[in-house]
Amino acid sequence: MALLGQASGGFTESSSALRILHIGVRNTLGQLTSDSFIQTNPPIITTPATVSQSSGLSLVTGVLGVLSGSVAFARTSADGNTHGGPSDSGNIADANERVLGIFINNASGNAFENQPGVASNRGPYVSAQGSYGNKLRETQQLTAGNNAGAGNDLTYAVGDSLVASLNGYLTNSAQTTDHHDVAHGVATTTEIAILKIVPDSDSDELVYDQRI
Repeated sequence: MALLGQASGGFTESSSALRILHIGVRNTLGQLTSDSFIQTNPPIITTPATVSQSSGLSLVTGVLGVLSGSVAFARTSADGNTHGGPSDSGNIADANERVLGIFINNASGNAFENQPGVASNRGPYVSAQGSYGNKLRETQQLTAGNNAGAGNDLTYAVGDSLVASLNGYLTNSAQTTDHHDVAHGVATTTEIAILKIVPDSDSDELVYDQRI
């Protein structure tokens, strides 16, 4: 089911995948990494059968840089104060990446709109809990393993733990090799949120309570 109540349609036509329902913290500490503006989407696992079918990705085809609704990761840098999307998981270019929150906007902005990320090198993300709707998610299993094979459909259910995928999108995949943290040597995958409302024909959103 979708959220109760009525809407004008404005939020369904938004250029942002993340919809803030109850805000935690809009975090603007730190600078974006340079690859935050040039990464392709999806950035890591691009096998056709595994590419997300969520509207949060399909509506931004060809857009470069970290996306609204994607996961913000702490990234190692000379000043120790940068964040961005996932580094190359096959190369583990940044082994100390850790989940910080969820990006509010596309880093590169949108055509015919203000582009504050490009102008300021800031990439605001939500952290410290809150409740959100998010149209960007993994819809497919990314890697082969004990849970059948890559490309299988993911099914979401109320109460699911949402974690970061290799691509830096939310996922509930039971295949741990799909998880960003596992690829970076973390023993326990970081739980980002608890799912409250699943996507359906009325609303293509994950609605969740954030835990970080």
